[in-house]
Amino acid sequence: MDMDHVARAGLVLLGCGKMGSAMLEGWLKQGLPAASVYVIDPHPSDWVKSTGVHVNADLPDAPAIVLVAVKPQMMGAALPTLAAMGNGETLFVSVAAGTPISQFEQVLGARTPIIRAMPNTPAAVGRGITAIIGNDHASAGQMDLAQLLLSAVGQVVRLDDESQMDAVTGVSGSGPAYVFHLIETLAAAGQAQGLSPELAMQLAKATVAGAGALAEQADDSPSQLRVNVTSPNGTTQAALEVLMDETNGFPALLTRAVAAATNRSKELANG
Repeated sequence: MDMDHVARAGLVLLGCGKMGSAMLEGWLKQGLPAASVYVIDPHPSDWVKSTGVHVNADLPDAPAIVLVAVKPQMMGAALPTLAAMGNGETLFVSVAAGTPISQFEQVLGARTPIIRAMPNTPAAVGRGITAIIGNDHASAGQMDLAQLLLSAVGQVVRLDDESQMDAVTGVSGSGPAYVFHLIETLAAAGQAQGLSPELAMQLAKATVAGAGALAEQADDSPSQLRVNVTSPNGTTQAALEVLMDETNGFPALLTRAVAAATNRSKELANG
């Protein structure tokens, strides 16, 4: 199964908010014909309507793929409208947080190929990372297709088991918010040392963005990159002695933060 098959049979996008729009933009840039895409959304943006895709129109009987991108709380109302496509060849891919595969199987039928995906918000600028896991009816070709579609907004990794999705949520799903807070607090700390708010924020944003890009592109590990910039008894070491404190520093703080997000993800999935 490939993009040519998707172009012929059609792709249905259920929900086209920020995440759905980011994916749609990526697919169109990859060459998927707009006429092959069917968007279902109660409030489509002017941009979506300008792309030439079908918006709230009659759907094909057996599209290649249905990508579910509505918020979890809207799932109960939206998903049953597509139940007739279940138990067939149509692949369902969900990017809805906290909704387990079993919930889709209850509505769509147990023989429906279903892939659950967890993207994150940097997908909006093509720098996301998405974790995927399929049920027993998702073929290798369908997994490859989902990976191809989701790679339009960043990297894609495959999980061994759906139970890992809660930890993925805690690390990369919720993780951008941790980094945004780091930028906030780094800028505030610079301001406390006498920098203007504007300058402190510019320095903080560029430092975090640049360090992240360097960590991805460099051959050295993040640990080695940290060592490289840390001169003995220098300024960086003085700061790291605070940040790496085992009781109050990053190691303890982020371990607790990711555990809290992971546990909350489990609670939400279990109702």
